[in-house]
Amino acid sequence: MNNNQTAYQLIGEIEGTRRLANAFYDIMETDPALSALLAIHPLPLDSVREKFYLFLSGWLGGPDLFVQQYGHPRLRMRHLPFTVTPALKIQWMMCMDKAMQRTIDNQDLIQTLHNAFDGLAEHMINSPDPVCPSHKPS
Repeated sequence: MNNNQTAYQLIGEIEGTRRLANAFYDIMETDPALSALLAIHPLPLDSVREKFYLFLSGWLGGPDLFVQQYGHPRLRMRHLPFTVTPALKIQWMMCMDKAMQRTIDNQDLIQTLHNAFDGLAEHMINSPDPVCPSHKPS
């Protein structure tokens, strides 16, 4: 990875960031393993896709488009109305990993972004996974 360039530049700036955001939601909409993650998103996903693109632009080191339109992201606060569990974090990361594999060629960059996204996703968790009642033999 070139230390003189931001992730935003390395993935292709506007076009690359939009591809990543759209791939993320395309995968979420079509992969049955991500149904619980999709269920917490308002449909249709057009508005969410756009906001995610705007957020990613600044988060990846490009223009702070989200901040310009909506103010500070305050991601944890914005996600508090939703139950975000460790299981949903895993689904979110699965979706993001697939989106990065689909849209980014640089494996070192993918690993760097995976680590950064993992920390971000971990920070969004606001509820434990539901505990399944133990099965007692009759």
